[in-house]
Amino acid sequence: MRIAPTLNSVNTGEGKKYVRILDTTLRDGEQMPGIALRPDQKLKIALALEDLGVDSIEAGFPITSSGEFEAVKIIAREISSSEVIALARSVKEDIDKVINADTDAIHLFIATSDIHMKYKLRLSPQQVIERAVAAVEYARSHGLIIEFSAEDATRTNPEFLTRVFQAVVDAGASRIDIADTVGVAYPSSMARLVSHIRSSVKGNYIISVHCHNDFGMATANSVAGVEAGAGQIHATILGVGERAGNAALEEVAAAIKFLLGFDTRIKFDRINSVVQLITERYGLVIPPNKAIVGRNAFSHESGIHVHGILSHPLTYEPIDPSLVGAERRIVIGKHSGKHAVMFVLKQLGYEPRDSVVDAVLKRIKELADQGIKVDYKIVEDIIKEVAGGG
Repeated sequence: MRIAPTLNSVNTGEGKKYVRILDTTLRDGEQMPGIALRPDQKLKIALALEDLGVDSIEAGFPITSSGEFEAVKIIAREISSSEVIALARSVKEDIDKVINADTDAIHLFIATSDIHMKYKLRLSPQQVIERAVAAVEYARSHGLIIEFSAEDATRTNPEFLTRVFQAVVDAGASRIDIADTVGVAYPSSMARLVSHIRSSVKGNYIISVHCHNDFGMATANSVAGVEAGAGQIHATILGVGERAGNAALEEVAAAIKFLLGFDTRIKFDRINSVVQLITERYGLVIPPNKAIVGRNAFSHESGIHVHGILSHPLTYEPIDPSLVGAERRIVIGKHSGKHAVMFVLKQLGYEPRDSVVDAVLKRIKELADQGIKVDYKIVEDIIKEVAGGG
Protein backbone atom coordinates (compact mmCIF):
# COMPACT_ATOMS: atom_id res chain seq x y z
CA MET A 1 0.00 0.00 0.00
CA ARG A 2 1.42 3.39 -1.00
CA ILE A 3 1.68 6.26 1.44
CA ALA A 4 -0.73 9.01 0.40
CA PRO A 5 -0.44 12.62 1.57
CA THR A 6 -2.29 13.37 4.79
CA LEU A 7 -2.24 16.33 7.12
CA ASN A 8 -2.95 15.75 10.78
CA SER A 9 -2.52 19.45 11.43
CA VAL A 10 -4.80 22.09 9.97
CA ASN A 11 -1.95 24.61 9.71
CA THR A 12 0.86 24.82 7.16
CA GLY A 13 4.43 25.54 8.14
CA GLU A 14 3.81 29.24 7.55
CA GLY A 15 0.95 29.21 10.04
CA LYS A 16 -1.68 29.53 7.32
CA LYS A 17 -4.63 27.21 7.77
CA TYR A 18 -4.80 24.31 5.33
CA VAL A 19 -8.11 22.62 4.60
CA ARG A 20 -8.29 19.10 3.23
CA ILE A 21 -10.81 18.30 0.51
CA LEU A 22 -12.39 14.83 0.50
CA ASP A 23 -14.26 14.36 -2.75
CA THR A 24 -17.14 11.91 -2.62
CA THR A 25 -18.46 12.33 -6.17
CA LEU A 26 -17.81 8.63 -6.80
CA ARG A 27 -19.59 7.48 -3.63
CA ASP A 28 -22.20 9.87 -2.27
CA GLY A 29 -22.43 11.51 -5.67
CA GLU A 30 -23.17 8.21 -7.38
CA GLN A 31 -26.05 7.73 -4.95
CA MET A 32 -27.84 10.41 -6.95
CA PRO A 33 -31.04 8.73 -8.22
CA GLY A 34 -30.62 7.19 -11.65
CA ILE A 35 -26.80 7.18 -11.66
CA ALA A 36 -24.72 4.01 -12.06
CA LEU A 37 -21.12 4.10 -13.22
CA ARG A 38 -18.96 1.32 -14.65
CA PRO A 39 -15.51 0.76 -13.11
CA ASP A 40 -13.77 2.30 -16.13
CA GLN A 41 -15.97 5.40 -15.89
CA LYS A 42 -15.23 5.74 -12.19
CA LEU A 43 -11.50 5.43 -12.86
CA LYS A 44 -11.62 8.21 -15.46
CA ILE A 45 -13.35 10.51 -12.98
CA ALA A 46 -10.91 9.54 -10.22
CA LEU A 47 -7.94 10.44 -12.43
CA ALA A 48 -9.54 13.82 -13.16
CA LEU A 49 -10.09 14.41 -9.44
CA GLU A 50 -6.47 13.51 -8.75
CA ASP A 51 -5.39 16.01 -11.40
CA LEU A 52 -7.67 18.62 -9.80
CA GLY A 53 -5.77 18.18 -6.55
CA VAL A 54 -8.28 16.74 -4.07
CA ASP A 55 -6.65 15.30 -0.96
CA SER A 56 -8.92 12.24 -0.72
CA ILE A 57 -11.00 10.44 -3.31
CA GLU A 58 -13.83 8.42 -1.84
CA ALA A 59 -13.85 5.74 -4.51
CA GLY A 60 -17.01 3.91 -3.47
CA PHE A 61 -18.74 1.52 -1.10
CA PRO A 62 -17.08 -1.87 -1.83
CA ILE A 63 -19.66 -4.06 -0.08
CA THR A 64 -22.39 -2.79 -2.43
CA SER A 65 -21.58 -5.02 -5.43
CA SER A 66 -18.79 -6.88 -7.18
CA GLY A 67 -18.51 -4.07 -9.73
CA GLU A 68 -18.21 -1.48 -6.97
CA PHE A 69 -15.48 -3.52 -5.26
CA GLU A 70 -13.63 -3.85 -8.59
CA ALA A 71 -13.89 -0.09 -9.21
CA VAL A 72 -12.49 0.78 -5.78
CA LYS A 73 -9.63 -1.70 -6.18
CA ILE A 74 -8.71 -0.34 -9.63
CA ILE A 75 -8.79 3.25 -8.41
CA ALA A 76 -6.64 2.35 -5.39
CA ARG A 77 -4.10 0.80 -7.76
CA GLU A 78 -4.00 3.65 -10.29
CA ILE A 79 -4.16 6.77 -8.10
CA SER A 80 -0.84 7.89 -6.65
CA SER A 81 -1.00 11.52 -5.48
CA SER A 82 -4.39 11.57 -3.71
CA GLU A 83 -5.49 9.39 -0.83
CA VAL A 84 -7.99 6.72 -1.85
CA ILE A 85 -10.66 6.03 0.76
CA ALA A 86 -13.68 3.70 0.74
CA LEU A 87 -16.86 3.61 2.77
CA ALA A 88 -17.78 0.87 5.25
CA ARG A 89 -20.40 0.35 7.89
CA SER A 90 -19.01 -0.44 11.31
CA VAL A 91 -19.15 -4.19 10.69
CA LYS A 92 -16.38 -6.67 9.95
CA GLU A 93 -17.76 -7.78 6.58
CA ASP A 94 -17.67 -4.23 5.19
CA ILE A 95 -14.23 -3.54 6.62
CA ASP A 96 -12.80 -6.72 5.09
CA LYS A 97 -14.02 -5.59 1.66
CA VAL A 98 -12.14 -2.31 2.05
CA ILE A 99 -9.02 -4.14 3.25
CA ASN A 100 -9.14 -6.41 0.20
CA ALA A 101 -9.58 -3.40 -2.10
CA ASP A 102 -6.19 -2.15 -0.83
CA THR A 103 -7.17 1.47 -0.24
CA ASP A 104 -5.14 3.91 1.82
CA ALA A 105 -7.96 4.74 4.18
CA ILE A 106 -11.38 3.65 5.35
CA HIS A 107 -14.44 5.79 6.00
CA LEU A 108 -16.29 4.06 8.82
CA PHE A 109 -19.72 5.22 9.87
CA ILE A 110 -22.52 4.47 12.25
CA ALA A 111 -25.68 6.43 13.04
CA THR A 112 -25.76 8.29 16.35
CA SER A 113 -29.10 10.14 16.42
CA ASP A 114 -31.91 8.83 18.60
CA ILE A 115 -34.21 8.26 15.63
CA HIS A 116 -31.59 6.21 13.76
CA MET A 117 -30.50 4.20 16.78
CA LYS A 118 -34.09 3.35 17.67
CA TYR A 119 -35.68 2.68 14.29
CA LYS A 120 -32.80 1.70 11.99
CA LEU A 121 -30.04 0.17 14.08
CA ARG A 122 -32.20 -1.00 16.98
CA LEU A 123 -29.19 -0.55 19.23
CA SER A 124 -28.72 1.22 22.55
CA PRO A 125 -26.33 4.19 22.74
CA GLN A 126 -23.78 2.05 24.56
CA GLN A 127 -24.00 -0.65 21.89
CA VAL A 128 -23.41 1.99 19.20
CA ILE A 129 -20.24 3.14 20.95
CA GLU A 130 -19.02 -0.44 21.38
CA ARG A 131 -19.63 -1.25 17.73
CA ALA A 132 -17.89 1.93 16.58
CA VAL A 133 -14.83 1.28 18.75
CA ALA A 134 -14.57 -2.36 17.65
CA ALA A 135 -14.73 -1.31 14.00
CA VAL A 136 -12.04 1.34 14.43
CA GLU A 137 -9.75 -1.03 16.30
CA TYR A 138 -10.18 -3.76 13.68
CA ALA A 139 -9.50 -1.40 10.76
CA ARG A 140 -6.57 0.13 12.62
CA SER A 141 -5.04 -3.31 13.17
CA HIS A 142 -4.91 -3.69 9.38
CA GLY A 143 -2.97 -0.46 8.88
CA LEU A 144 -5.76 1.70 7.47
CA ILE A 145 -6.04 5.44 8.01
CA ILE A 146 -9.42 5.92 9.65
CA GLU A 147 -12.04 8.56 9.05
CA PHE A 148 -15.05 8.03 11.28
CA SER A 149 -18.45 9.56 10.53
CA ALA A 150 -21.29 9.94 12.97
CA GLU A 151 -24.26 9.56 10.64
CA ASP A 152 -27.00 12.10 11.36
CA ALA A 153 -24.64 13.93 13.69
CA THR A 154 -26.55 17.19 13.45
CA ARG A 155 -29.64 15.53 14.95
CA THR A 156 -27.59 13.78 17.64
CA ASN A 157 -27.44 14.86 21.27
CA PRO A 158 -24.17 16.85 21.42
CA GLU A 159 -23.02 15.19 24.63
CA PHE A 160 -23.55 11.72 23.21
CA LEU A 161 -21.82 12.77 19.99
CA THR A 162 -18.86 13.87 22.10
CA ARG A 163 -18.76 10.46 23.80
CA VAL A 164 -18.80 8.65 20.46
CA PHE A 165 -16.07 10.80 18.95
CA GLN A 166 -13.86 10.59 22.02
CA ALA A 167 -14.17 6.81 22.02
CA VAL A 168 -13.20 6.42 18.34
CA VAL A 169 -10.31 8.91 18.63
CA ASP A 170 -9.00 6.95 21.60
CA ALA A 171 -9.33 3.78 19.49
CA GLY A 172 -7.26 5.21 16.64
CA ALA A 173 -9.42 7.34 14.32
CA SER A 174 -7.44 10.28 12.93
CA ARG A 175 -10.39 12.11 11.36
CA ILE A 176 -13.90 12.49 12.80
CA ASP A 177 -16.74 13.65 10.61
CA ILE A 178 -19.85 15.62 11.54
CA ALA A 179 -22.39 14.39 9.00
CA ASP A 180 -25.39 16.63 8.31
CA THR A 181 -27.09 13.62 6.77
CA VAL A 182 -30.48 15.17 6.03
CA GLY A 183 -29.30 18.76 5.62
CA VAL A 184 -30.95 20.25 8.70
CA ALA A 185 -28.00 22.31 9.92
CA TYR A 186 -27.65 26.02 9.31
CA PRO A 187 -24.39 27.99 9.50
CA SER A 188 -24.51 29.13 13.12
CA SER A 189 -25.63 25.69 14.36
CA MET A 190 -22.85 24.00 12.39
CA ALA A 191 -20.31 26.42 13.78
CA ARG A 192 -21.51 25.79 17.35
CA LEU A 193 -21.35 22.03 16.90
CA VAL A 194 -17.86 22.08 15.40
CA SER A 195 -16.66 24.35 18.20
CA HIS A 196 -18.23 22.09 20.82
CA ILE A 197 -16.58 18.95 19.44
CA ARG A 198 -13.26 20.70 18.98
CA SER A 199 -13.19 21.85 22.60
CA SER A 200 -14.64 18.67 24.09
CA VAL A 201 -12.89 15.81 22.28
CA LYS A 202 -9.25 15.40 23.29
CA GLY A 203 -6.54 14.00 21.04
CA ASN A 204 -4.82 14.45 17.69
CA TYR A 205 -7.45 14.43 14.97
CA ILE A 206 -9.03 16.46 12.18
CA ILE A 207 -12.69 17.44 12.24
CA SER A 208 -14.53 16.96 8.93
CA VAL A 209 -17.93 18.26 7.93
CA HIS A 210 -20.18 16.44 5.47
CA CYS A 211 -23.08 18.65 4.45
CA HIS A 212 -26.21 17.86 2.45
CA ASN A 213 -28.17 20.49 0.59
CA ASP A 214 -31.80 19.79 1.55
CA PHE A 215 -32.35 23.41 2.59
CA GLY A 216 -29.84 24.88 0.15
CA MET A 217 -27.18 25.55 2.79
CA ALA A 218 -24.56 22.85 2.18
CA THR A 219 -21.91 25.29 0.96
CA ALA A 220 -22.64 27.82 3.71
CA ASN A 221 -22.60 25.11 6.38
CA SER A 222 -19.29 23.74 5.10
CA VAL A 223 -17.69 27.19 5.18
CA ALA A 224 -19.09 27.84 8.66
CA GLY A 225 -17.63 24.53 9.80
CA VAL A 226 -14.20 25.47 8.48
CA GLU A 227 -14.39 28.89 10.15
CA ALA A 228 -15.18 27.15 13.44
CA GLY A 229 -12.18 24.81 13.20
CA ALA A 230 -12.95 21.96 10.81
CA GLY A 231 -9.85 20.94 8.90
CA GLN A 232 -11.57 18.98 6.13
CA ILE A 233 -14.75 19.20 4.09
CA HIS A 234 -16.56 16.49 2.13
CA ALA A 235 -17.92 17.65 -1.22
CA THR A 236 -18.92 16.53 -4.70
CA ILE A 237 -18.44 18.13 -8.09
CA LEU A 238 -21.54 20.25 -8.84
CA GLY A 239 -23.02 19.07 -5.53
CA VAL A 240 -24.27 15.80 -7.01
CA GLY A 241 -25.71 13.32 -4.53
CA GLU A 242 -28.82 11.99 -2.86
CA ARG A 243 -32.00 14.09 -2.75
CA ALA A 244 -30.92 17.74 -3.11
CA GLY A 245 -27.26 16.73 -3.20
CA ASN A 246 -24.10 17.58 -1.29
CA ALA A 247 -21.88 20.60 -0.84
CA ALA A 248 -20.51 21.58 -4.25
CA LEU A 249 -16.74 21.23 -4.30
CA GLU A 250 -16.19 24.12 -6.70
CA GLU A 251 -18.17 26.47 -4.44
CA VAL A 252 -16.72 25.39 -1.10
CA ALA A 253 -13.12 25.24 -2.32
CA ALA A 254 -13.41 28.70 -3.90
CA ALA A 255 -14.94 30.16 -0.72
CA ILE A 256 -12.22 28.60 1.43
CA LYS A 257 -9.49 29.97 -0.81
CA PHE A 258 -10.78 33.37 -1.93
CA LEU A 259 -13.03 34.40 0.97
CA LEU A 260 -11.39 32.81 4.02
CA GLY A 261 -7.86 32.96 2.61
CA PHE A 262 -7.01 29.36 3.58
CA ASP A 263 -4.94 26.95 1.52
CA THR A 264 -6.09 23.87 -0.39
CA ARG A 265 -4.47 21.67 -3.04
CA ILE A 266 -7.17 22.46 -5.59
CA LYS A 267 -5.95 23.58 -9.01
CA PHE A 268 -8.76 26.00 -9.75
CA ASP A 269 -7.92 26.42 -13.42
CA ARG A 270 -8.86 22.74 -13.93
CA ILE A 271 -12.30 22.87 -12.33
CA ASN A 272 -14.19 23.43 -15.58
CA SER A 273 -12.72 20.36 -17.26
CA VAL A 274 -13.76 18.15 -14.32
CA VAL A 275 -17.20 19.75 -14.29
CA GLN A 276 -17.59 18.97 -17.99
CA LEU A 277 -16.71 15.33 -17.36
CA ILE A 278 -19.28 15.03 -14.57
CA THR A 279 -22.04 16.68 -16.62
CA GLU A 280 -21.43 14.11 -19.37
CA ARG A 281 -21.28 11.06 -17.09
CA TYR A 282 -24.18 12.13 -14.86
CA GLY A 283 -26.35 13.54 -17.62
CA LEU A 284 -26.59 17.01 -16.08
CA VAL A 285 -27.30 20.46 -17.45
CA ILE A 286 -25.60 23.22 -15.47
CA PRO A 287 -27.96 26.10 -14.60
CA PRO A 288 -26.58 29.29 -16.17
CA ASN A 289 -26.59 31.03 -12.79
CA LYS A 290 -24.62 28.24 -11.05
CA ALA A 291 -21.91 29.75 -8.85
CA ILE A 292 -18.31 29.55 -10.12
CA VAL A 293 -18.99 27.33 -13.17
CA GLY A 294 -22.31 28.54 -14.61
CA ARG A 295 -22.31 30.33 -17.97
CA ASN A 296 -23.55 33.52 -16.31
CA ALA A 297 -21.25 33.41 -13.29
CA PHE A 298 -19.03 36.08 -14.84
CA SER A 299 -21.45 37.54 -17.39
CA HIS A 300 -22.66 41.14 -17.33
CA GLU A 301 -25.55 42.89 -19.11
CA SER A 302 -26.72 45.74 -16.88
CA GLY A 303 -25.40 49.07 -18.11
CA ILE A 304 -24.28 50.13 -14.64
CA HIS A 305 -22.44 46.85 -14.09
CA VAL A 306 -20.76 46.83 -17.49
CA HIS A 307 -19.57 50.41 -17.02
CA GLY A 308 -18.05 49.39 -13.70
CA ILE A 309 -16.50 46.20 -15.07
CA LEU A 310 -14.88 48.02 -17.97
CA SER A 311 -13.49 50.61 -15.56
CA HIS A 312 -12.25 48.03 -13.03
CA PRO A 313 -13.40 44.38 -13.04
CA LEU A 314 -13.52 44.07 -9.25
CA THR A 315 -16.34 46.62 -9.10
CA TYR A 316 -18.82 43.86 -9.99
CA GLU A 317 -16.79 40.63 -9.79
CA PRO A 318 -15.64 39.01 -6.54
CA ILE A 319 -12.60 37.41 -8.20
CA ASP A 320 -10.87 37.41 -11.57
CA PRO A 321 -12.71 34.69 -13.57
CA SER A 322 -9.39 33.36 -14.89
CA LEU A 323 -8.59 32.16 -11.37
CA VAL A 324 -11.24 29.46 -11.77
CA GLY A 325 -10.68 28.81 -15.46
CA ALA A 326 -13.61 30.98 -16.57
CA GLU A 327 -13.97 33.96 -18.92
CA ARG A 328 -15.71 37.29 -18.52
CA ARG A 329 -18.67 37.89 -20.85
CA ILE A 330 -20.18 41.24 -21.75
CA VAL A 331 -23.76 40.54 -22.83
CA ILE A 332 -25.85 42.98 -24.86
CA GLY A 333 -29.57 43.16 -24.10
CA LYS A 334 -32.49 45.17 -22.78
CA HIS A 335 -30.58 46.34 -19.70
CA SER A 336 -27.41 47.34 -21.54
CA GLY A 337 -25.99 50.83 -21.75
CA LYS A 338 -23.69 52.67 -24.12
CA HIS A 339 -20.47 51.31 -22.65
CA ALA A 340 -21.37 47.73 -23.55
CA VAL A 341 -22.20 48.68 -27.14
CA MET A 342 -18.97 50.68 -27.41
CA PHE A 343 -17.06 47.65 -26.14
CA VAL A 344 -18.57 45.34 -28.76
CA LEU A 345 -18.09 47.89 -31.55
CA LYS A 346 -14.39 48.07 -30.72
CA GLN A 347 -14.19 44.27 -30.62
CA LEU A 348 -15.63 44.14 -34.15
CA GLY A 349 -13.30 46.85 -35.44
CA TYR A 350 -15.76 49.74 -35.67
CA GLU A 351 -15.27 53.27 -34.37
CA PRO A 352 -17.72 53.75 -31.47
CA ARG A 353 -19.21 57.04 -32.68
CA ASP A 354 -22.08 58.38 -30.58
CA SER A 355 -24.58 58.23 -33.44
CA VAL A 356 -23.76 54.57 -34.13
CA VAL A 357 -23.84 53.63 -30.45
CA ASP A 358 -27.23 55.29 -29.97
CA ALA A 359 -28.73 53.67 -33.07
CA VAL A 360 -27.48 50.17 -32.19
CA LEU A 361 -28.66 50.46 -28.60
CA LYS A 362 -32.11 51.67 -29.71
CA ARG A 363 -32.53 48.69 -32.06
CA ILE A 364 -31.45 46.22 -29.39
CA LYS A 365 -33.86 47.59 -26.79
CA GLU A 366 -36.73 47.55 -29.30
CA LEU A 367 -36.17 43.86 -29.98
CA ALA A 368 -35.80 43.02 -26.30
CA ASP A 369 -39.03 44.84 -25.44
CA GLN A 370 -40.78 42.50 -27.88
CA GLY A 371 -39.51 39.51 -25.89
CA ILE A 372 -36.92 38.58 -28.50
CA LYS A 373 -33.76 37.05 -27.07
CA VAL A 374 -30.92 39.20 -28.33
CA ASP A 375 -27.95 36.90 -28.81
CA TYR A 376 -24.48 37.89 -29.99
CA LYS A 377 -25.25 37.07 -33.63
CA ILE A 378 -28.23 39.46 -33.64
CA VAL A 379 -26.10 42.18 -32.03
CA GLU A 380 -23.36 41.62 -34.59
CA ASP A 381 -25.85 41.85 -37.48
CA ILE A 382 -27.34 45.09 -36.10
CA ILE A 383 -23.89 46.60 -35.69
CA LYS A 384 -22.85 45.62 -39.20
CA GLU A 385 -26.06 47.08 -40.62
CA VAL A 386 -25.89 50.35 -38.67
CA ALA A 387 -22.15 50.92 -38.59
CA GLY A 388 -21.45 49.45 -42.01
CA GLY A 389 -24.22 51.49 -43.61
CA GLY A 390 -23.01 54.69 -42.00
